[in-house]
Amino acid sequence: MKVKTLKSKQGNLVSGPLILSPHVFEDDRGWFFESWNQIHFNEAVGEVVEFSQDNHSQSTQGILRGLHYQLSPQPQAKLVRSSFGEIFDVAVDLRRSSPTFGQWISARLSSENKFQLWIPEGFAHGFLTLSSVAEVQYKVRGFWNKTCEHVIRWNDPELDIAWPQNELNGSDISLSEKDQVSIEFHAAIKAGYLFA
Repeated sequence: MKVKTLKSKQGNLVSGPLILSPHVFEDDRGWFFESWNQIHFNEAVGEVVEFSQDNHSQSTQGILRGLHYQLSPQPQAKLVRSSFGEIFDVAVDLRRSSPTFGQWISARLSSENKFQLWIPEGFAHGFLTLSSVAEVQYKVRGFWNKTCEHVIRWNDPELDIAWPQNELNGSDISLSEKDQVSIEFHAAIKAGYLFA
């Protein structure tokens, strides 16, 4: 497995999120790779991670999910991959003590590149479906808890996330009802909906 760190739009290295690229064994019959190995994953992220649940979603082109996160007492970390199709995946640093607070990283995850994005606690997460259909699978540390859940507006001008809307072949961004009523980043700061 190869491990790559990520930089924000401002060019700063963001500590925490990692791109994990598996070793793929390929021949004329097809391919094989380990999508999960506890030992290799723990070595890559530098800690022992125990996941609580696996999630699997399907979205059509233009569906945008996010920016979601959970605060204490049930924060979540995620290991995200696209097992079918392609997504533009984003994580926003919400750790007040971080030098990259309010900055974001992105990665293209697809069934072709087989990349996985590790997003530790302290980040908001969202993705945009670029292909006609995408299936996203993610392992989660921490159970879903509605009372801990928060959503920041996907197109918040202060965050200025460069979503590749020009790749949607004329499709519009489509949001869930929950994501439509999300708050702006400055409102989350004012309300204290952040990590230490």
